[in-house]
Amino acid sequence: MKKRFILFLMIGSSFYLSSCGKKEEEEKQEEPKGAVEALQQFADKAKDMQNKEPVDPIDFRKLKELLPEEISGFKRTEASGEKSGAMGFTISTAEARYKGDDDASVKVEIFDTGGVAGVATMALASWTMADIDKETETGYEKTTKLEGYKAFEKYNSQSKSGELNVLVADRYVVNVNGNNVTAEQLKSILADLDLAKLANLK
Repeated sequence: MKKRFILFLMIGSSFYLSSCGKKEEEEKQEEPKGAVEALQQFADKAKDMQNKEPVDPIDFRKLKELLPEEISGFKRTEASGEKSGAMGFTISTAEARYKGDDDASVKVEIFDTGGVAGVATMALASWTMADIDKETETGYEKTTKLEGYKAFEKYNSQSKSGELNVLVADRYVVNVNGNNVTAEQLKSILADLDLAKLANLK
């Protein structure tokens, strides 16, 4: 888990720095008013997230309680949870794996980034700082809203695999990843999770 968390931090930092660099380069080349405003909004959002007061991560057992034995026709095959730290950061994590028909499989993860507030949120959910809308012959990826929360959606129709990521209460990151599933199945699983209860956990 420590290695995975460090990797998340590295990915998030790289995403953030590369995005800023790209925006600044575009601003120098074209200097349109819209690009300047977009860069400012990005910087303001990053500052707000970094200034959030850290709180102790929730007990991972409370997160595990939100991962039911069966969800949208998928049966849970295993569940785990832990509270771990790296580089002075601490997070709580709960994870469950599910099996469905025709070799369909889904993994649901819930992270509580409360212990490091905005820093961890930027690492685990860097897509919240971006505006993504991409489509190819085999799939798509985009930032959107799901169940009323800021989200990132990605799906490949050729491999029948995809993921949904949502940010809840600016501290909980929920990831739903699936193989041999439809995009609708992934959304159904997300909808069946009690995100309102998650948002109110203390």
